[in-house]
Amino acid sequence: MKTHHVIIVEDHILLSQAIAGLVNSFDNFEVPYICKNGKELLTQLKNSNTLPEIVLMDVNMPILNGIETTKIIKKEYPQISVIALSVEGNDETIIKMLKAGAKGYLLKDVEKEVLETALKEVLETGYYHTKNVANILINSLNDEGPSENKLKEREIEFIKLVCSELTYKEIAEKMFLSPKTIDGYRDTLFQKLHIKNKIGLVLYAIKNKIVNL
Repeated sequence: MKTHHVIIVEDHILLSQAIAGLVNSFDNFEVPYICKNGKELLTQLKNSNTLPEIVLMDVNMPILNGIETTKIIKKEYPQISVIALSVEGNDETIIKMLKAGAKGYLLKDVEKEVLETALKEVLETGYYHTKNVANILINSLNDEGPSENKLKEREIEFIKLVCSELTYKEIAEKMFLSPKTIDGYRDTLFQKLHIKNKIGLVLYAIKNKIVNL
């Protein structure tokens, strides 16, 4: 069977070596090299004859962080799937990595079995998320739900602004509406689209091409 190459990008060497050891223990997976930051990875990719299929990407790194590196990979190496590997599980960080082009988001304390499943799922289906984003992603991708055409113009405008880095209060100011009205937009869309939080709105926008990422 084909051996799948996975690159680890992590600024903590001991951690990156430990993760590489786990990946190498999985059947048909191999880590040809590890990198300390995004700049080092891009240099390796540029000078390599064989590109990896997956990059396990730390989010916070010096020189070139995971978010910026993922954006570059999405543009220059679209055949490579990036899975974020982070200690941060907050909405803002997850959304930034998803918008940058990450196909998965794992916390660093993830179980070995989950890591292996994530690698396999990304190869087979193109995406994998766990914990607080798992159900949201599955619902967003599998639930047909209302199409963009069934959303009101102001609802679409609201979703686009949610995909920016604005807070709900700033969105209210931008749309010349009260925070209470914005809360109403949010709650109505949660119910209409069968999602539970801001991450769900971003994933819905990505799936339905409401935003160009």
